[in-house]
This record gives sequence, C-alpha cells and structure tokens, in this order.
Amino acid sequence: MKNSSSASYAAAGVDVTAGYEAVKRIKPMVESTYIPGVMGSIGGFGGLFAPDLTGMKKPVLVSGTDGVGTKLKLAFLMDKHDTVGIDCVAMCVNDIVCGGAAPLFFLDYIACGKNYPERIAQIVSGIAEGCRQAECALVGGETAEMPGFYPPEEYDLAGFSVGIVDEEKIINGKKLAQGDVLIGLKSSGVHSNGFSLVRKVFDVEHTDLKAPLEELEGKSLGETLLAPTKIYVKAVKALLAVGIDIHAVSHITGGGFYENVPRMMTEGLTAQILLGSFPVLPIFKLIQEKGNIPERDMFNTFNMGLGMILAIPKDQAEQALTALTQAGETAYAVGRVIAGDAGVELERL
Repeated sequence: MKNSSSASYAAAGVDVTAGYEAVKRIKPMVESTYIPGVMGSIGGFGGLFAPDLTGMKKPVLVSGTDGVGTKLKLAFLMDKHDTVGIDCVAMCVNDIVCGGAAPLFFLDYIACGKNYPERIAQIVSGIAEGCRQAECALVGGETAEMPGFYPPEEYDLAGFSVGIVDEEKIINGKKLAQGDVLIGLKSSGVHSNGFSLVRKVFDVEHTDLKAPLEELEGKSLGETLLAPTKIYVKAVKALLAVGIDIHAVSHITGGGFYENVPRMMTEGLTAQILLGSFPVLPIFKLIQEKGNIPERDMFNTFNMGLGMILAIPKDQAEQALTALTQAGETAYAVGRVIAGDAGVELERL
C-alpha cells in the first residue's frame, strides 16, 4: 500500500489513503475477536475460517444478514458511533441463534460519504464488541467511500454472519406442544427497529437529545434510544449447555410481537402471552404517550421490553429460568403455548 495514492481520485472525493489509515486503526480490534478457526488476518480478498466439526453428524450452516436502519440518524445527531456496530452484529446473530446455531464469524459493510478513519475506527470498535459478546470472529468487511451518494457526515452500516449447528439439533418448532412455557428475555431498549416511528414521535432533529428526562429515570432521550441491541447468543448457549430442550425461539424485531412470535409457531398452535407478566420499559411508555399510539400498534412495532421469546417444556421451565439468571440474563415466564391458529394472542392478566 506504500505506493498507492491517486490525486485524481482524491479530487473526485475518494481518498484511498484514508482507507488504509482506517484499516491500520481497526486491525487490533478485529484481531481481538478471533476465535479458534480463524485463518490469517485482515487484508486479504476473503476471510478464512476452518470450523471444528468434531462430534457433528451433519453440520448445517445458518446465515443471517441485517443493518442498523434509521437508528443511525440518532448516532449522527449525537455524534456517537461506538455502539451502532453492536446493533449490527446483534441483528444478525440473534436471528441465527433462533435456529440453535452458534455464530462462527461476521463481516461488515460500511458505506460513507467521506472516510474519516477515526470514525470508521469507532464504528468498528462496536462491531468488535458485538462479536466478542456473540463469541464469533470478525473476519473481514468493506468500507466504501461514496461522495455524492451519501452526505459527508453520514454512513450506512450492514453486515452478515454465518453459524453452524448439527442438523439433529436445529431448533425449528417441530417439538412445540400445548403447555410449553414461553420465557421472555429482557431487552435493552428499542434495539434497532421502529426508528422511523420513533424519529417521527420525538421529532429528533429538533429535540434536545442530551437533556435528562424524569420519565426515563434521569437518562437522556438520546442515550436511551442509542442503547445497543442485546445479544442473546450466550443466553441460548447457557440453556443448551444444561440440557434444556428448547422447542422454538423468536427474535422480537421489526413487526414486534404480532409479526415475529407467529414465526416460531407451528400449525394448530398459538403463543398466549400475558401482558403484565413482564415490565414494559419506560421508553415504550413514553413513545406511546408522546405519539398517542394504540397499544396494539406498540406491540406490532416494538419489542416492548422482551427481545427474545423461547418455548420450553413445562417441566424444564424453572430450570431454564435459573440457568438464565446464572448466565446474567433477566428472564420472565410470559405465557404458554395453546391450541389455535392465531399465531399469537396477547391477554391481560
């Protein structure tokens, strides 16, 4: 790279040397995520990973891809870029783990109007932190400087992850049965969904995002909204490690309960979730009040305080709750599986 530079390209708005500086800054962060199986380092044309297939009868790869969405607008307004990378990883690995797979590696894609190496490093620091939380490796990525396409101070962030599971251990809902207990895992906030509505409700471009609010227990609106998405990989692994027979899992993302919970149900079965069995986070109460939003729309847009829901055999429910607590999770028994074709029913206690 020592002889690589182009004055003509720089005059068009693309500074290739800034890209090299960004890579130099992020290399230690990337290497901090390495787990057994990583081959080589960043800088090649492809990331290499050799999975350990010991004990697996029929390994199956499970992949997921996603971005951070318009939550990035909050990062721009707050000039805080070190947490959105966690969101990006979370949105991918939380989907993968729903199938019982353990994430192996992650790759990111950052497109920006202008490459500021220090900002790219901040973004990647969050990605690296997300990978460490998910116990997967950051094996590569791409930074694209696109002047005239993105404003100089803005960027987009997306990525994908690949995991692995033995075919006989795939979680696919086939074991679901009436009476299974539904366990909800506490979310860290809005996560990375519904931000078009959030931005409209709070008119974020014209609001003081740094002022502490009593409704948010003294935290600011910006701080609360930028709270990174909770990663649930270790939680699911903790259950599997103690022999919990997880029948189905739903990642509560865009579309809230009404869209995501039915995805883990099978024909003839419905998830009955009891409102009042878990606390609705203050940010959701504020969104609903400020936006005058019907309760059903809230549950059809946001996670409302539960980022993941698992169906567990009734006789293992207490053991599962104990294992989750020991793993550092806050979990609640939030309902049960019943007969029906509604997919999900929300009932008030």
